[in-house]
Amino acid sequence: MPNTYSQIYLQFVFAVKNRESLIPKMHKEELQKYFTSLVQNRKAKMLAVNCMPDHVHIFVGFKPVTSISDFVKEIKVESNEFVNAKKWTNFRFGWQEGYGVFSYSHSHIDVVVKYILNQEEHHRKRTFKEEYCDFLKKFNVSFEEKYLFDFFDSLP
Repeated sequence: MPNTYSQIYLQFVFAVKNRESLIPKMHKEELQKYFTSLVQNRKAKMLAVNCMPDHVHIFVGFKPVTSISDFVKEIKVESNEFVNAKKWTNFRFGWQEGYGVFSYSHSHIDVVVKYILNQEEHHRKRTFKEEYCDFLKKFNVSFEEKYLFDFFDSLP
């Protein structure tokens, strides 16, 4: 679009179905490269990506012509297909429904990139569930904890 200028930086966070640790460390880099290609194919700019065993953080420079919900849905569907085609698990891999998306200003890019790239360190101190709830609280997002994810510890 001519004469359209934007500065949109979004962090997406989503979890493996049932919060299982299904992203093997030995395949982490390959999956991160795949996420990068998915983002670039949608005319967005990958700023940082980190695949943890049970969740993913993706930080992108986003275009205003793209629907956030379509973007996430396509990324999740295509990465599901990729992981299943690679047969990294003995059963069908999938992402849980839903996701978190958080916006940042240009001045926060370096801080967010460092945060995402240091996920292993962060998760030595707190769980993904604690991290995710902290994001929601920090960004003043109303939520009911029982609806966030299907955590094994919350299942009957």
